[in-house]
Amino acid sequence: MIITVTLNAAIDKSLSVPSFRIGRRHRTVAQGSTAGGKGVNVARLLASLGQPVIATGFVGGATGTRIVEQLTAESVLNGFVHIGEESRTNISVLDPTTGEQTEINERGPSVNQAEVELFIEKLCYLARGAAICVIAGSLPRGVDASLYADLIAELRRLDVITIVDSEGEAMRLAVGAEPTVISPNVTEAEELVGHEFNDLQEQNMALGELRSLGAKEAIITLPDGCVASILVDQRPTDYRVWIEPREAVASVGAGDAFLAGYVAARYGGSSAEECLRYAVACGAESTQRLGAGLIDPKAVDQILAEVEAERIEAPASAL
Repeated sequence: MIITVTLNAAIDKSLSVPSFRIGRRHRTVAQGSTAGGKGVNVARLLASLGQPVIATGFVGGATGTRIVEQLTAESVLNGFVHIGEESRTNISVLDPTTGEQTEINERGPSVNQAEVELFIEKLCYLARGAAICVIAGSLPRGVDASLYADLIAELRRLDVITIVDSEGEAMRLAVGAEPTVISPNVTEAEELVGHEFNDLQEQNMALGELRSLGAKEAIITLPDGCVASILVDQRPTDYRVWIEPREAVASVGAGDAFLAGYVAARYGGSSAEECLRYAVACGAESTQRLGAGLIDPKAVDQILAEVEAERIEAPASAL
């Protein structure tokens, strides 16, 4: 079983608005509404890829009820902790004439300590039958930044693989708790190591820096693929994986699709290189759809043949 953790779940509204301009009245040409938040998106994608998954986290109010109802309708198993405040709603506006995308994310609910403790108890119960736990997205208000680190420590005691995709102080503390895998994008990776990357070589070298901070394995997602340092026979092995860029319908949620593809392949026992290739194919396919957490598994299989991979020499990985 795979668990996904989404502590700031949402309803995500996606709108396609041609010639979008601030201060003007517009009408949509396409729209959609789905249960969202990074971990929720990953759960939906894993389910569509045929993997056993259960989504957990916090939901509250009428919006929280909609989140649970939508996941249930999509046959995504879930076990959320219900909180006193209302879950958030996020809006993404895509201008199909320019390809530009604007995101407006609500602040989200505040969560108290009793609700946090109830969630930790639920997660530890679910983790008894799990092989992998994906911890993704932002923390809600009122939650200490160390919570992800605390969850990683609990899950390690249960021999569960932990994969983390977050940002800011919560991500920094999570990395220090020695998760199995982290998957930041370039900006998030730069924030973690404390400097910008000027080229691919510096991105490759940053893999070793990320591992030295605590993560056993590190993946940096890029617009056309990723660079990664993965343990193969207990030795760090570095990869560059990419696909030729294609015109995107929308790019929001591509990182979630990448992560879901990686987790699905890893859970299925694929090699490190094949896990990364499948992740890149899933991320690329998801850009052809309006709305996060959507993918066509058959199209992924077709795209997979276009994904290139190579091992890279990065002395920093020996750190």
